[in-house]
Amino acid sequence: MAEKQTVLEASADLLRAHGMTTIFGNPGSNELPFLAGLGPDFDFVLGLHEQVVVGMAEGYARATGRPVLVNLHAASGTGNAMGALTNARYAHIPLVLLAGQQVRRTVGQQAMLANVDAGMLTSPLTKYAHEPLAAADVPRTLSQAVLEATTHPQGPVYVSVPLDDWAEPALSDDALLSHRSVSTAGALPEHLAEELIAAIDGAQNPALVLGPQIDAAAVADPAVLDSVVRLAEHADAAVYVAPSPPRGPFPTTHPNFAGVMVPGIDSVRRQLSGHDAVFVLGAPVFRYHRWEPGDYLDAGTSVWHVTQDPSEATRAPFGRAVIADVAAAITVLANKVRDRGSRRPKRELPAARTSTEGMTGTEILEVLNQHVHDGVVYVNETTTLDLEYLERIAIDQPGRYHFPASGGLGFGLPAAVGIALASPESTVVATVGDGSANYGITALYTAAQRGTRTVFVIVNNSGYGALAGFARRMGVPDVPGLTLGEIDFVALAQGYGVNASRTTTREEFMATYRQALQAEGPVLIDARVV
Repeated sequence: MAEKQTVLEASADLLRAHGMTTIFGNPGSNELPFLAGLGPDFDFVLGLHEQVVVGMAEGYARATGRPVLVNLHAASGTGNAMGALTNARYAHIPLVLLAGQQVRRTVGQQAMLANVDAGMLTSPLTKYAHEPLAAADVPRTLSQAVLEATTHPQGPVYVSVPLDDWAEPALSDDALLSHRSVSTAGALPEHLAEELIAAIDGAQNPALVLGPQIDAAAVADPAVLDSVVRLAEHADAAVYVAPSPPRGPFPTTHPNFAGVMVPGIDSVRRQLSGHDAVFVLGAPVFRYHRWEPGDYLDAGTSVWHVTQDPSEATRAPFGRAVIADVAAAITVLANKVRDRGSRRPKRELPAARTSTEGMTGTEILEVLNQHVHDGVVYVNETTTLDLEYLERIAIDQPGRYHFPASGGLGFGLPAAVGIALASPESTVVATVGDGSANYGITALYTAAQRGTRTVFVIVNNSGYGALAGFARRMGVPDVPGLTLGEIDFVALAQGYGVNASRTTTREEFMATYRQALQAEGPVLIDARVV
């Protein structure tokens, strides 16, 4: 008779079945029995802070399109991870957060490192959160968590497991869990497809507003990008990227590309002015940031909304929404929309702003654009340049642009490391503000230890430049705490084992960046800008 499996052994088999053998974490005492019992086929990627750990896992999941396991230390480690979890939630990233819990019988006593009301801790940032009521239910709970994370709308989930559960005997039926799957048949119904096609064909000046669900689908199936390009061309539609884009859903070099929408009510209204029909695909309607009171739309503008997220559909303040598989819907529309036969002229990139006082941020973008190739993936956490990044850099392949979906600082450095680990054949270029860099600086340790092909460009203006801009627009320019002064990022990087140098002019930056692209391991450039 075969020896009975433990809860840990059954759980490990489940994780293997889902291809989740790469674990991002920072270990604590409650997690030691779990980590020690895993087989040699599991790869533990160490991060020095839980926010960085979740950021790296998000980057890895974005690049692979698969669920990723994150190991957190009880309530304290989960608390440290919550900032990064906001980005994962709004980017629909399938992360499975597994947190350690104290010995089961001591949780009610609130022993040190007990996670009290564990299932409530991450609300509302997780799709599903639970602590099993018995050790025997741990493998089934993990199975549910993985399937919840990967079923549309995808998103992070959270499971808390008492440390003594892992050694308990598993159920013999747990072997069935490794064969489970959930498929969503979310095709666009024929009658709705006909209405959408008629609306596009009947529009005088249609616009497409595209979101991150398209890029995520195109990473899994590049034909999705071909379909959305064909749809834009046949409809002769201006193509906008939805406000605050976490991904790049449309080639920025394409003649129909009309830029990124400014995330304010009045700004969006003005950008859509003149379009009689707007079709929002794979994005919320809309994620505003700046407070700009005004009407949402000009009179006579109709909006259709196709999304995989029911919450995005129901919370929108306007538009007719359809919940459906975005990739399938786009394919149907691209195949059936009437080709108007009109094609637009080549798009010209705007010139960079210059200054007699030193290098500007847009000059950095211009240098990056001069060295674009298919092997480079861009991560952006320069909030002073977020509206210009996709305007100035030629990105025409899926999965090549990444930005924090909820604006949670500390995304750039860790996400770049995670993407590099998932795509070792790529060079990941992360542009990060000097303010943002301090939130995720320990990611440099993992980059050095793993030898990732990452170029970290610290766009250094010695302060919180984006906040200073907001302060001016709000009429409160004298806000304390917006100037950082001199932080030696070169010394910090070298301390973590990353080669680093400082540049102050465009010429210096160009030469240093060229060298960095050829490096085998991580490189940091402290690029001083005005």
